[in-house]
Amino acid sequence: MGAEKDLSPLLDLILEKVPPANATVSADAPLMLQPFNLAYDNFMGRLAVGRIYEGTVKPNQQVFIKKPDGTMRTGRTTKIFTFKGLERVEVAEASAGDIALLAGLPDIYIGETVTTDEGAAPMPAIAVDEPTIALNFLVNNSPFAGREGKFVTSRQIRDRLAKELEVNVGLHVDFTSPDAFKVSGRGELHIAVLIENMRREGYELQVSQPQVIYHVAEGGERSEPFEEVIVDTPSEFQGAVIEKLGQRAFVLTDIRAANHQHPTNNIRLTLTGPTRGLLGYKNIFIIDTKGEGILSSRVIGFKPYAGEIKKRQVGSMISMASGKALGYALWYLQDRGQLYIKPATEVYEGMVVGNTSKGEEMVVNPTKGKNQSNVRTSSMDEAIVLVPIFDLTIERGLEIMGDDEYLEVTPKSVRLRKQHLTENDRAKARR
Repeated sequence: MGAEKDLSPLLDLILEKVPPANATVSADAPLMLQPFNLAYDNFMGRLAVGRIYEGTVKPNQQVFIKKPDGTMRTGRTTKIFTFKGLERVEVAEASAGDIALLAGLPDIYIGETVTTDEGAAPMPAIAVDEPTIALNFLVNNSPFAGREGKFVTSRQIRDRLAKELEVNVGLHVDFTSPDAFKVSGRGELHIAVLIENMRREGYELQVSQPQVIYHVAEGGERSEPFEEVIVDTPSEFQGAVIEKLGQRAFVLTDIRAANHQHPTNNIRLTLTGPTRGLLGYKNIFIIDTKGEGILSSRVIGFKPYAGEIKKRQVGSMISMASGKALGYALWYLQDRGQLYIKPATEVYEGMVVGNTSKGEEMVVNPTKGKNQSNVRTSSMDEAIVLVPIFDLTIERGLEIMGDDEYLEVTPKSVRLRKQHLTENDRAKARR
């Protein structure tokens, strides 16, 4: 297996071990289909992607849809599709063993049973993981609002989130507030993919810092989502990984060689800890392992609250002026921390242009130019050398942003900003 360079061994194992559907026996049986995913089409509405266990499904067929609790409703299919590679192909019928896509059932949901037998028992439910983090989606109200986006109003953002709920079963959206929509999802990546898709479609918005969703029992005990983290890393970096995750309330449960059959220098670490501890850690992990580590995680349930975790060790470098950032100003600022912007980048008052290594907020002027004079000094012609910036992406922004900041996302830009743009407003909010 070590010399293989593709998925052939896995596919061969599936053919060897997984029994095929007996289409000849099952074709005459009543239809038994269970959706495991949803899709959406502007003309056909919600679509169900499911596996046919028994029977045959055809267009314009009367079916019964049963929930896991036994409740039943009727429906009628309009079109049937199967997949050829990534293409959707319309067919006259699909039979046992096929993965089919059904149109015509507007209220279908994952785990329900689609059958032609009114007396058939519903199939075992498919569990959908509940959300673990939540954040607010807001209309972009920064000084640069409306410059790049095509869809900028709260109604347009609301309609887009409502459309996403048709297919994104792990997403929950609270539309109670007209100005801020509380979106709950299964981790930072889940939310980042949604924001990236909206950005590419021309939406402009800003989002708040992700917060973990807590459960409170009747006795007042608070529980939070825990995750199991598996790390493959060269052995010389294991100490840094264990130390940093230990500071974030993670406990090491197992350590072993990453590959027993082909011994290498890699170590596999298994740790468990609160989801809160992983927020903002991935960029630190990449640095600590010099890009050679692999980290994966999965939610293992809700456990008692793990206590306070101090994660943010850097402060924000906040612009006090509006205009274009100058290389001369950034040259001096780069000694105080890490910059997020390049020269000639447009900035506004309250925009976060970098972080400070000492962990304190610092108000700076990135638009300040060099004073001109007729006096020549030894440092006058000194070359300006700027270090590479920390390039902000949606995922990086969600990791590093503070609880008093917004991540501004437009089709062309990703910016960090303070919720209160002026120093006076921030001072009032702190009181």
